[in-house]
Amino acid sequence: MKGRKDYNVRFADMQRLLNNLGFSYRIKGDHFIYWRDDIPEIINIQPIGGMMKAYQVKQIRLLFENYGIQEDEK
Repeated sequence: MKGRKDYNVRFADMQRLLNNLGFSYRIKGDHFIYWRDDIPEIINIQPIGGMMKAYQVKQIRLLFENYGIQEDEK
């Protein structure tokens, strides 16, 4: 997940990544709200035509950087 690729992330792929990283979620309308007990922030995402919104991908990437979350951790 970097820079220009922020516009080309499928919503289902992001859900799979968050699930694999141990995030739980709930759905409220079209909002998917993800959390993890060891992280005080939540992730709030909505699909747009099966894709992620670029700004939300960037927010998630920054959250991963801030909390030292590696995309390959389980």
